[in-house]
Amino acid sequence: MATNYTNLDELRSQKRLLKQEIGELEDILTFKSKKDSLSVMTNGLTDKFLKETEDEDGEKSLALDTQNIMREISFGLKETASKRNVMSLANDTVQSGLLETTLKMGTVALVGNFAKKSVMNKSWKRKLVGLALIYVAPYALRFLRKKLDEYQRNKTASSLEKLI
Repeated sequence: MATNYTNLDELRSQKRLLKQEIGELEDILTFKSKKDSLSVMTNGLTDKFLKETEDEDGEKSLALDTQNIMREISFGLKETASKRNVMSLANDTVQSGLLETTLKMGTVALVGNFAKKSVMNKSWKRKLVGLALIYVAPYALRFLRKKLDEYQRNKTASSLEKLI
């Protein structure tokens, strides 16, 4: 396996050739820029979303191209948001109760925020109103919800009676 060299010059020239070959292999395996290396690894998928930036020292760094990302997102939203899709989404949300849940959460957030601001107020009257909201609002909201359900049941029953 080992090659015998007759003089030191042959060994140095062989060493030089090996260093050149290793350098060429490193050039093939490594990339000059990070963007190019990612482009090769992802088959060009990341090209649209990355950009190279230079800092004050002249060093190149990789950054997200947020403007192009937002352009791609808005283009995708424009394609998917047609009138037909929006109407079917609205119907699905009403049928699945998502709209109802959203309204409940919004009401709770509104009342909670108002109560918090009232409790933090300097006036003792406003503090009293805030505390009353905290303790009374859940009962009032349940009562309101119960009455709305009864009203809705009565309306649907009367509508069915009219149809029959």
